[in-house]
Amino acid sequence: MFFDISSPRRRRLRPAVAATLALGLAAATGCTSDSGDDDTVKVGLVASLSGTYEPVGTELRAGFELYLSTHDHKLGGRKAELVVADEGDGPPTAVPAATKLVKKDKVDVLTGLVSGGSVNAVLPLVNQAKIPFLGSNGRPPVKDLEYVWTTSFLSDEPGKAIAPYVKKNVDGPVYAIGPDYQGGYDELRGFTKEFKRINGKLANPGGKTTWTPFPKTTNFMPYFADIAKTDAKAVYCFYAGKAAIDFAKQYAQSDIADLPLYTAFVTEGSVLQAQGAAAKNIYSVLNYAADLDNEANRKFAADWTAEHDTQPTTYAMASYDAAAVLDKAIANAVKNGDVTPKTINKAIADLGQIDSPRGAWEFGDKAHSPVQTWYLRQVRPDGAQLANVMVQDLATLGS
Repeated sequence: MFFDISSPRRRRLRPAVAATLALGLAAATGCTSDSGDDDTVKVGLVASLSGTYEPVGTELRAGFELYLSTHDHKLGGRKAELVVADEGDGPPTAVPAATKLVKKDKVDVLTGLVSGGSVNAVLPLVNQAKIPFLGSNGRPPVKDLEYVWTTSFLSDEPGKAIAPYVKKNVDGPVYAIGPDYQGGYDELRGFTKEFKRINGKLANPGGKTTWTPFPKTTNFMPYFADIAKTDAKAVYCFYAGKAAIDFAKQYAQSDIADLPLYTAFVTEGSVLQAQGAAAKNIYSVLNYAADLDNEANRKFAADWTAEHDTQPTTYAMASYDAAAVLDKAIANAVKNGDVTPKTINKAIADLGQIDSPRGAWEFGDKAHSPVQTWYLRQVRPDGAQLANVMVQDLATLGS
């Protein structure tokens, strides 16, 4: 479903960053993988720890580890063993990584996955093993949802959420550009479909999104030169990880630097520090902002900044929430008897509302994804640093 909401602008929390503290958290484990301890729950996390999306994958891992370290390394009262595998840049490395976790390490639950293509490639394994998959990054549409959940979002939702705002605030055509793989297709489709539905016009030749080859595109200047030849009044794009750094830095040096840039994820995470002044004033749409003022976020942000030299991100938050979901679900499974992949999966389905740093949300029945609020942020000075500062609520999406 899609509908605008008119709730007032929320007060913002701006957590101080502890710049002198050490980066990272020690990997959280309960018992060893061959311990045979029935009171241990084994969680397999697959994330990009190398390649283009390494900045995203490391945040997914850190978010889950943060929850464990602040909850006595337990989920639902059981010892939690976290087994991590490298997704790399997509399916060719994600599938063997997930296969090892499921068949050799015999995890009870699978979580993580950065790429939408990786999700599609791994799902046959999940369904065959009949273990719950709790994704913590963007997910494409999935037909068989019995064991599939996500604590993040469906990949077309960011663009869908911001399209009405762009249409209202840009006086003219908008140029759409993104990477040519599953996540890019989903993200840009969400924007262009909704933008066209509300009578927005694309500046792209033929009214079709421009695709950049992934992951080999590092020079975006020729694309910016092409945009300059159109009547575009703004640009909308999706990039993340190292590609986002290249895109933002080169955009600021290009002939279209004066065009407003609306994005999903381009300035999210550690990439913002690498982008520096080039990121200033970039707009982004996300389901989380580090300065949201609610009790859950105050705790999350304080715990995060006590361990990291950055503000918390949506990647870390969604993975932190994946751990929180498992904590509640496993606790309920314990109350009802045996803790197995099947009983954990059933308990996830019955959870109801989740108290989260992003604000309260719950799984939708149709897509097993969060019904949640989306926010408009802008890169602005926040003390001595640039930050993604929340501007306003945009919409509530989910089903």
